[in-house]
Amino acid sequence: MNFKNTIKESSYLKLDKDFYTLNKPIPLDKPYFVAISQSAAQTLELDSNTLKRDSFVSFLNGESLLEEHKPFSMAYAGHQFGHYNPWLGDGRAHNLGQINAWQLQLKGSGETLYSRSADGRAALRSCIREFLMSEAMHHLGIPTTRALGVIGSQTEILRNKIENAAIVLRFSKSWVRFGTFEYFYYAKEYAKLEMLAEYVIEESYPHLKDDANRFYKMFCEVVQKTANLIAKWQAIGFCHGVINSDNMSIDGVTLDYGPFAMLDDFNYNYVCNHTDRVGRYSYGEQPNISYWNLAMLAKALSPLVSKEKTQKVLDDFGAYIYPSAYIDIMREKLGLFEKFEDDVELIRELVGALQDAYVDYTLFFRTLSHYDSNRENLYDIAMEPVAIHNWLELYDLRLTKEQRSADKRKETMLGANPKYVLKNYMLEEAINLANRGDFSMVEKLLFIASHPYDELEEYEEYAKETPEIYKNIGLSCSS
Repeated sequence: MNFKNTIKESSYLKLDKDFYTLNKPIPLDKPYFVAISQSAAQTLELDSNTLKRDSFVSFLNGESLLEEHKPFSMAYAGHQFGHYNPWLGDGRAHNLGQINAWQLQLKGSGETLYSRSADGRAALRSCIREFLMSEAMHHLGIPTTRALGVIGSQTEILRNKIENAAIVLRFSKSWVRFGTFEYFYYAKEYAKLEMLAEYVIEESYPHLKDDANRFYKMFCEVVQKTANLIAKWQAIGFCHGVINSDNMSIDGVTLDYGPFAMLDDFNYNYVCNHTDRVGRYSYGEQPNISYWNLAMLAKALSPLVSKEKTQKVLDDFGAYIYPSAYIDIMREKLGLFEKFEDDVELIRELVGALQDAYVDYTLFFRTLSHYDSNRENLYDIAMEPVAIHNWLELYDLRLTKEQRSADKRKETMLGANPKYVLKNYMLEEAINLANRGDFSMVEKLLFIASHPYDELEEYEEYAKETPEIYKNIGLSCSS
């Protein structure tokens, strides 16, 4: 397998061996090609030989790794649904090395030391979901891990039923999680905790390297990046489903796609993970849970940074860091250039109106992008149009304060409000076909995901509201 830049040993292997375990991927039976992202390939600067199907399948199946690649799985802990688990780690992932600053990782590549009696495999459906959604999020402008491609196989695994196993190759600038810090903090391995912090600074925050307050400033930047990320999730209508501390990135990117969803009809209390019976990770709770996880990170960093200093930053997160990030994005979605204090109330009223209106979240904002004072189109897409009417009274008044033209507002809004997002019913259609050996829908959705803001006449049906029977369904953690 040829690269413009050869895969090099991961910088993570410079750390103590307690941080990882060297182990090789376990190949799948009769692997076959499913899909590849040309956009991701360009990011990795792969040459044309890399994209040949035989070599691609062989590489993802772990059959053509060189000895010097030194595949490994990372150790970490984490709080899962609020409860601390000291032994997590890459239970079904193998890190291969890096190309430039990109760390490559196979997911579904077999058992590791951290598999905890599981088989270390991933179902074809879950690999397709992660592949498509991580690429979709990238093209929506939301920080995320990326996915190069997917292979399937004849290896059978048991989930709720017998399924075929697959592997997805994903990559990120960092795979360090909040839970990686917790792993060493709760073990009272404070020297290794500091070693990890130094590594993260070198990898993700190199401008802090020689700063005497680098650990504190690193935490500040993680808080800001997390606020920006969650604000973008909320604004686009993305629900993660399992925001455990081991699923939060120290680099502020979307990490680990399991039972995720894009909102169908707006529902502030929507829970996409049917395992989450109390709604801990509901759409509306995502900002609060991100704060909670940041508090767990602050605790893990307490041997390096005083609690008083980190608590002040956490207080600021709730007071203005997150709210400011969210309000700024929502202003852009509403085409508002000027900034006024009462914009907060306008947006709060909008959230309430959307909750009452039973309206498709993505379709509402795309329709609003074309708003020219004629309200009929907005009324038509809502089950309860009175709620939309009442909010538009406020919006019209707010627009009188704008200095920009209506055309400029429309241009801004069309660039901020996607026409297409990948909803779960679309992904389910692609998965059902893929299970029969037909990957055409995977390719179609990858194309749509790569052009979320464009007008694609031939794919107009995917811009409509979700069919009623598929709206806001729940998924399992194995998704």
